[in-house]
Amino acid sequence: MIRLLGLAISIGIADSVNPTTIAPALYLASGRHPRRQVAEFTLAVFGVYLVGGLAIALGPGQLLLSIVPRPGRHLGYLLETLAGAAMLAAAAFLWGYRDRLAQTTPPQPKPGSKSGALLGATITAVELPTAFPYFAVIAAIVGADVDVVHVVVLLVIFNVCFVAPLLGIGAILTFAGPNAQRLLNQGRRQLEARWPVVLAILALLAGLIVTLLGVTGLAGAHHNDFGTIARRLRKALHLHP
Repeated sequence: MIRLLGLAISIGIADSVNPTTIAPALYLASGRHPRRQVAEFTLAVFGVYLVGGLAIALGPGQLLLSIVPRPGRHLGYLLETLAGAAMLAAAAFLWGYRDRLAQTTPPQPKPGSKSGALLGATITAVELPTAFPYFAVIAAIVGADVDVVHVVVLLVIFNVCFVAPLLGIGAILTFAGPNAQRLLNQGRRQLEARWPVVLAILALLAGLIVTLLGVTGLAGAHHNDFGTIARRLRKALHLHP
């Protein structure tokens, strides 16, 4: 469980630096009723992402477990290693194309087109089919064959980490007073200029952590397997000299 918790937190934080969610939240923060709109947007992103993840983990994921009822420790550790490798590859891509990506314009909602809740639900529903870091977390959880309660807890934790920047925007609107818009405008400029670099660094750190978890898990599992084989051999030799 601790390993899966580290996986969910590290990938969730790395995936949270997402212009497709942060940029619209910053846009809503500068409009009418900013706190309400940002809160509705955040809840919609969190809810749709969580429900989508649970549907995958408890639907197709459980169907897979019913076909292969004992995936074993090795599969879970292997999935962790593959997820870490994917994050490292993503970090390399983001760093290599950081200048070109920084020139792209973050998505801007049309003025007055949607409420915060509808906007968040729409964006998240569109993004979910390509949410590969999220799929990596779901695959590792399913591969570990944990019970439903742990699945729900782990996915809730991932999604809390994923919406952390949106919660931060809401906190600034609530507690920063007259300085809120100035701070958010600075954040918008930093996001537009530096998001590929920040995301590449976070993806690198998350990839290293997740890969380390998977590799050490595989090494420990193999060590335990060798120990079991050795004990069985010693027992067999003792019984049959």
